[in-house]
Amino acid sequence: MKRTEAEGRAFLQAVEDGLHGTDRAGTTIAAQATPAGAGGIAVVRISGPDARTVLEALFKPSSAAFAGFVPWKLHHGTVLDREGAPLDDALGVFMPGPKTFTGEDCAEIHCHGGQAIVRALLASCFARGVQPAARGEFSRRAYLNGRMDLSQAEAVAEMIAAPTREAAALSLKRLEGALGRRVEAVRESLEGLRVQMSLAVDFPDDEVECLPPDQFKQVCQEACQALSKLAQGASRARLVEQGAKVVLVGEVNAGKSSLMNALLGRSRALVTDVPGTTRDFLEETLDFAGLPVRLVDTAGLRDSSDPVERLGIQRSREQLEDADLALLVVDGAVHADPEAYLQGEFACGVLQAVGEKPLILVWNKADVARPEAFPPASFAQGTDSAGASKRAALLVSATQGEHLDDLATEARRLLEAGLPAIEDGVAPNVRQAEAMAQAASELSSLIEDIDDGLPYDVLSVRLDFACACLRDIVGLGTSQDVLNRVFASFCIGK
Repeated sequence: MKRTEAEGRAFLQAVEDGLHGTDRAGTTIAAQATPAGAGGIAVVRISGPDARTVLEALFKPSSAAFAGFVPWKLHHGTVLDREGAPLDDALGVFMPGPKTFTGEDCAEIHCHGGQAIVRALLASCFARGVQPAARGEFSRRAYLNGRMDLSQAEAVAEMIAAPTREAAALSLKRLEGALGRRVEAVRESLEGLRVQMSLAVDFPDDEVECLPPDQFKQVCQEACQALSKLAQGASRARLVEQGAKVVLVGEVNAGKSSLMNALLGRSRALVTDVPGTTRDFLEETLDFAGLPVRLVDTAGLRDSSDPVERLGIQRSREQLEDADLALLVVDGAVHADPEAYLQGEFACGVLQAVGEKPLILVWNKADVARPEAFPPASFAQGTDSAGASKRAALLVSATQGEHLDDLATEARRLLEAGLPAIEDGVAPNVRQAEAMAQAASELSSLIEDIDDGLPYDVLSVRLDFACACLRDIVGLGTSQDVLNRVFASFCIGK
């Protein structure tokens, strides 16, 4: 059924608003797979039973020899609008299922990257009965058609959003199925117990062979240990993938803005000799020795009668409260004695506000004046309850770029201090780690119940829940609500 141009535009608006449903098996969908905006090339992806028919209607190969669209081969030709008029010079390819990303028949049109062309091409698709793809619908179909498990589908979005190469490496491990295989190995061992428990509960009077309680307990303990070991890397993975907030704090004209500009490698913050130049916080994202960091420059802290500056100072304090790491920047040309500075009212107030958060004493303008004793002896290398280092001190020069790499390295060290290592590059995301923690907790309670001699029908309830948590990680029998939450975070076209 063909749609009018107005209907096509309405469908395109539905793509942008995400107002359509996602349970549309048997339909054909389309969306732009490349980022929106002007570019050299844009890719329009089509998936579903009518993919080839739509491609043949929209795309005319330049060579008659390829009129039949040889699968998996790029063909040069002309894209046509819904009236059959030429729209663009492009490339087209048809990929028959099931060995495609979605597991369905797929087609792609590679056109020039102007958005007017892409919109007209999508409108032409929609006029031929194709439906706009929802967020993550291509990946959702790949999952539903067995091309990947749910953890792999999540990895697609994580790979796209990866802020650093290290984050991309973690996503790649999940995409390759490393996480899913480990979870499945644990789940399958527990499913074996479920079968035996079910037999013991359903046929109590029959001589059903069951593992003795000690062996049941051993399997549960091994599963619990495996999950705990796998989940412990989640906190470090979250830091690598989502980053940390690092706040520059200090007195006016200490060189915070100069340091921010130096770390960014460009002039972002306004720098003058006038005290109080920075009146509001500035935030930028950068790579800190491989970690994505939200670096925040704040207004210098002091007593001020200027209402605008006072508001900026209040925001500085709020940013400090929300920081994962504080950089206390000191003007080394003004303060010659680090010990005296740290015992002063200003430094004591900052240290009190920072509390147990990691902090680096950044002694700036080292190219102008260097203290004789540094770091100061009173600036103890504080540790947390796990013995992890919480403080460090560095001499830097923002204007000369001196020791800035050391600052980034030290910042990463403090942010990672006390976090368990990621084993073999495999770590869960937040959702997966929560499911693992729930399963491990239920297994721990199950072990206690075994020791208490509780019957199999009671034990099976906990075991069922633990297995359900693991099934949710890989998407076996996962509820539509969970799937909707997962795929809602995806981009359209993925």
